[in-house]
Amino acid sequence: MDFERVLGALLTEFDHHRIRYAAIGGFALGVLGVPRATMDLDFLVHRDDLIKLHDLLTALGYQRLAHTENISQYGHHDALWGSVDFVHAFRKASLSMLARAKSYPVFGGKRSVRTADPEDVIGLKVQAMVNDPDRRSQEIADVERLMTVHGAKLDWERIEEFYDLFGLAEEAKGLRKRFGHAH
Repeated sequence: MDFERVLGALLTEFDHHRIRYAAIGGFALGVLGVPRATMDLDFLVHRDDLIKLHDLLTALGYQRLAHTENISQYGHHDALWGSVDFVHAFRKASLSMLARAKSYPVFGGKRSVRTADPEDVIGLKVQAMVNDPDRRSQEIADVERLMTVHGAKLDWERIEEFYDLFGLAEEAKGLRKRFGHAH
């Protein structure tokens, strides 16, 4: 995937169509100072914008591969355009994540991309590892790298709320003890 080209095209269209989004997943980790190899782009997008999103993606040559209440996945026949996954924001927690997203410079400042807060990326990682236990080790590694970089600046109460949702309160307390101070 040519991330700069694809992101440039997507963000231009997102702005033009006023699509409410935030980068999440592996690309967001890089934006937040924790680079990791990734093969696709992941976004949180407001559910009310899904029709506009679908129209613009198909106009760019993407085909929808999956669509549920919670997610949409798109692929492109040209590998340079890769695949793009969307988590649908419609619950209180995900709508709050969208509202908190901030713009960060990417590609040497040529562009900026709205990205979920580190705490919210952590919350989505916790959900991913609970939903797919086979991903647990990768998700934990991503979470710990984010916590290493952002440490004491994190909103630990918000992080603990995410862990509590999935019955992992003790795990959150241990992480706070390890990472909740300045490095």
